[in-house]
Amino acid sequence: MTPRAPVWGRSENRIRPEHRDRAAVVYVRQSSQRQVLEHAESTRMQYALAERAVALGWARSRVEVIDDDLGVSAAVADSRAGFARLVTEVTMGRVGLVLGTEMSRLARTGRDWHQLIELCSLSGTLLADPDGVYDPGYYNDRLLLGLKGTISECELHLIRQRMAGGKLAKAERGELAVPLPIGYVRRPSGEVVFDPDEQARSTVRLVFDLFDRLGTLNAVLRHLADNGVQLPVRSRSGPDKGELAWARPTRETLQIMLHNPAYAGYYAYGRRRTDARRKRPGRPGTGRVVRCMDDWDVLLPDRVPAYISRDRYAANLARLDANRQVAACPGAAREGSALLAGLLRCGRCGGHRMTVSYHSPPSRFPAHNYHCAYLPVNYGTGRPCQHIAGPALDRYVAGQLLDAVAPAALEVSLHAAAQAEAERAELDTLWRQRLERARYAADRARRQYQLAEPENRLVVRQLETDWETALAELGRLEAGYQRFTESRPVRLSAAERGSLAALARDLPALWDAETTSQADRKELLRTLVEAVTVATVGDSELVDVTITWAGGHQTHGRATRPVARLDQLSYYPRLVERVTELAGRGLSSRQIAEALNADGLRPPKRTDRFGPGQILTLTRRLGIRVHHPRGTRTALTNLGPDRYSVAELAVALQMPTATIYNWIYRGWITAQRHPDGRSWVIVADDAEMRRLRERRDRPPGYYTRARWTAPPAERTGPHEEGTQT
Repeated sequence: MTPRAPVWGRSENRIRPEHRDRAAVVYVRQSSQRQVLEHAESTRMQYALAERAVALGWARSRVEVIDDDLGVSAAVADSRAGFARLVTEVTMGRVGLVLGTEMSRLARTGRDWHQLIELCSLSGTLLADPDGVYDPGYYNDRLLLGLKGTISECELHLIRQRMAGGKLAKAERGELAVPLPIGYVRRPSGEVVFDPDEQARSTVRLVFDLFDRLGTLNAVLRHLADNGVQLPVRSRSGPDKGELAWARPTRETLQIMLHNPAYAGYYAYGRRRTDARRKRPGRPGTGRVVRCMDDWDVLLPDRVPAYISRDRYAANLARLDANRQVAACPGAAREGSALLAGLLRCGRCGGHRMTVSYHSPPSRFPAHNYHCAYLPVNYGTGRPCQHIAGPALDRYVAGQLLDAVAPAALEVSLHAAAQAEAERAELDTLWRQRLERARYAADRARRQYQLAEPENRLVVRQLETDWETALAELGRLEAGYQRFTESRPVRLSAAERGSLAALARDLPALWDAETTSQADRKELLRTLVEAVTVATVGDSELVDVTITWAGGHQTHGRATRPVARLDQLSYYPRLVERVTELAGRGLSSRQIAEALNADGLRPPKRTDRFGPGQILTLTRRLGIRVHHPRGTRTALTNLGPDRYSVAELAVALQMPTATIYNWIYRGWITAQRHPDGRSWVIVADDAEMRRLRERRDRPPGYYTRARWTAPPAERTGPHEEGTQT
């Protein structure tokens, strides 16, 4: 009996009839479009593998070529439609042989390669290259295929390493060509220079000037959009490569410009790294993360012409970082009513930033409050260190700010006039440059039309259309420039200068004007003030305020805030003594309130003056008797038809006057205040009187029970209620 050959010895002839019954697939791939164009011989060699399949016994009709991945890298399988199609065919058992010039054509990563080997082993599919035919079901072949895949993956790593090293070495000398931002061009010699177009350079400088003045990215974007300013863009590829075009400004474009170090003269390389966790399948350009400036691979100063200085670039980055809405930054100035948002620090717990809480308009509290929630938020214990009503503190700090800038009122008016004229001059220059460009385009279209042969109508018709389009664009721009100059001439008129001077002399009026937005007030405050530290004095109305001005100088003062109770006032003992003294003289509550107001004493709430009601409450609490002058109330007479006083209605309904008042406050009776401000006038015709008598005759609790027992349609509705004004 002939002994059985070992398994590893059966690999002499791996191709069996069941393999030839299935298709043979030739997988063709090149890593880039450039390789497809320049390495045509490699592509021809891969297509020639179809003849190899025929030589191995496959019918020509059973040989299929998959070339969907020409120009696609094998580093990942997500973006390779051809490889996905190949894997699907192998999984379905339709492929008997897969051919490739080398294993790197199929995969450059171990994950994709070993997945394909496993699928071929399960489906009985062979793999072939110029070195031979392999059966993944055999261990030796599988080992060899795994080794080839590892070598292919290592080869890709070495290629990348050499390329990255070469690029880094060239970048360290500042010679590696990197994409240029708006406003720069590269000469054939490789030198980077300003864009030769004057309008392009002016627009770039305008963006940085606007950010210096306005302070936020959104404000710059709105200004450009409102004035129709477009950004210059030069195409980096295609048939129009290097041509200048004009595009609408976007937030992303402006953000790239303000963050790009090239505008400050830097040559930078390695500003971003790739985070594999953020990459999206099928999108090789995703997953890039901006690195810290200190971690950039290369940063060389004074290598390109600069639009701004390095200090100005650093200030722009700091401003953008401060505008972010995170806890560590004050954030950009917005339209919220809290003037000190982002600037306020707690003077009780170590200078932590205080937060703002807003209330809806119907609330009886101020529109916003400041409170320090450091301990509750970070430790979960305790109450806020302090809680201060916002409007009172805002008024105090605003007053200090206006007092500080008052001596410079004349200088402010002159600077405002100069700045307004400079802004108009910048826009006027851009308009003139746009007109100059449009005139050139129209003149060029005219010359092209005149140089064409009249008989060649195929060309002349298109040139005529181009000329008409250029003339229409020129007319549109001329009309727009005329409207611009009429609405905003370059030079300020005498009336405009006088208005600016008047506003500068009356800074409080300018501060409170409706045309001054809350964001403008915050911007002015942040220009001069770095921080405001506050600490309440015990539980009283007094607040110690320390203002840290730009440059580090500090001023100290004391503001007042509303408190809940009279006994929280720092002068409460003096207030009690004064009220006792005035009551002892026989003064009424109204006279006592007027005397306290004359003495400069203020109530604890948000009002500035004491009233008789507050005095009565205080004297009752203290047990002090106050003289009440007996007045004479005028009887309500001649009220008109269907109108009653409270006493008259009580007699008509045979009810107590207290019940009438109760019904008025509940809204069950239609009533309005008498001009004397103290009495009620009830409007009740015959139908209303019948309704009131029916309500009077019903047992107590009738409407309360009906609300819970009657169907919804039969419950008491608003039509049964009166109104009061």
